[in-house]
Amino acid sequence: MDLKEVVLNYLTDNDEGMKHLITWFLNEVMQEEADQQTGAGRYRRTSSRKTYRNGHRKRTLKTRHGELTLTKPQLRDISFQTKVFERYSRTEKAVENAILESYLQGVSTRKIQEVVSHLGVEKVSASYVSKLAAELDQNVHLFLSRPIDTYIPYLFVDASYFKIRDGVRYINKALLIIAGIRSDGIREILGARIADCEDELTWEDLFSEMKERGLERVDLVISDGHKGIQAAAEYSFPGSSWQMCHVHFIRAVLRKLPKKQHKEIAQLLKDSLSDPRRLQECADELEIRGFTRAADTVERFIPGLLNYRIAPPEHWRRIRTTNMLERLNKELKRRTRTIGAFTNDASLLRLAGNILMDINEEWITSRRYLSGSEGIVCLDTRAKFTAL
Repeated sequence: MDLKEVVLNYLTDNDEGMKHLITWFLNEVMQEEADQQTGAGRYRRTSSRKTYRNGHRKRTLKTRHGELTLTKPQLRDISFQTKVFERYSRTEKAVENAILESYLQGVSTRKIQEVVSHLGVEKVSASYVSKLAAELDQNVHLFLSRPIDTYIPYLFVDASYFKIRDGVRYINKALLIIAGIRSDGIREILGARIADCEDELTWEDLFSEMKERGLERVDLVISDGHKGIQAAAEYSFPGSSWQMCHVHFIRAVLRKLPKKQHKEIAQLLKDSLSDPRRLQECADELEIRGFTRAADTVERFIPGLLNYRIAPPEHWRRIRTTNMLERLNKELKRRTRTIGAFTNDASLLRLAGNILMDINEEWITSRRYLSGSEGIVCLDTRAKFTAL
C-alpha cells in the first residue's frame, strides 16, 4: 500500500485508516533503524556497511486503534534493535499527531527528526527525508495534473501569499488556486501553482494547462478585482463571463474612503448590489461628495457585478463571492502557521498540495454545494473553447 492509499484510507475511515497510517509510519521508522544498524541502505554497496539484511518477520503491536501487524527487519550477523515496541505505548498519541502534522501537512527535516526521536532514533538521514518527500511530491503532482473530465460551469480563482527563504532574505510568493463547481453541484480543487506574482501571463499559463488537462468550457469565472485575473480569464475562456466578488468589491471601494465613512458607504453598496442603476447612483453620490477614487472604483466594476445572474437563482448566493476560496485560504494559513517561512517553492507546494488534497477529498465526499444541482446544463449555447 503506497502513501496515497494510506492517506485516502485515513480520510474515508478514521479507525481503519489510522491503523494503516500508524502501520506505514512505524514500518518506515524500523527501516531507517535497520539502515543505521547495517551502515547502508537496502541494495547499496558501500565500504561503511557493517552487515546485511536477512529478510523480515511479522510482529504484532496492540494499540487503542486495534492490533497492528508490523514488518520487523532481520539482520544477518547481529540482532536488530528497535525502540518502536518498547516506546510506542507512551508516545502513541504524540506519534499520531506528529505523523499527521509532519507527513500529511508537509515534510521538514526538523519535524521528522522530532517525531522519530520520540521513538528512540537519534538522527534521521537526509536521504530518508528526501525519499519520503519525493513520495509526497509525486502524489501532489498526480493530484494537480489529473484529467478534468467533467463540465465545470463555475470557476473560482484566487491567490494567497507565503514567505519563502531566498538566501538571507525572505520573499513573498503567490500560491495560485483554482477551484470549480461541477455540473452535479460538487466542489473540486482543480489546480494550484507557486508563482512570483499573479500577473496576466501567469494566470493565462495556468488556465492553458487546465484546458490541456481537459477543461472544455466555463460559464462564469469568479475572482477578486485583480486586473491580471480578469484579463487572463477573458482571453482564456472566450464566451464566458467574469464575476467580481461582491465582498472584494466593497473592500476595494472602502479602501478609497476615510474610515469614518466605511459603515455608511458599505451599507449603501450592499443595498445597491442587485441593481446597476443604483450602483451608478452610488458612484455619482461618491463623486459629488469628493470621493473620486471610490467613485471610479464603483464604475470600473459595475459591468462585472451582476453576471452571476446568468445562473439559476438558487445558485446566486454561492457564486457571487469567492467565499468558498476564502475559507480554503484561511485553512491553508492555519495549518501552515507553525512553518514560518518555507525553504523553497517545492516545500510550499508539498505542504499546500497535501492540504488541498485533504480539503478536496472532503468536498467530493460531502453533500452538494449547490442545491437543485441534479445536473447543471450549459447555461447558454456558446461553443466550447479550445486551448489557446
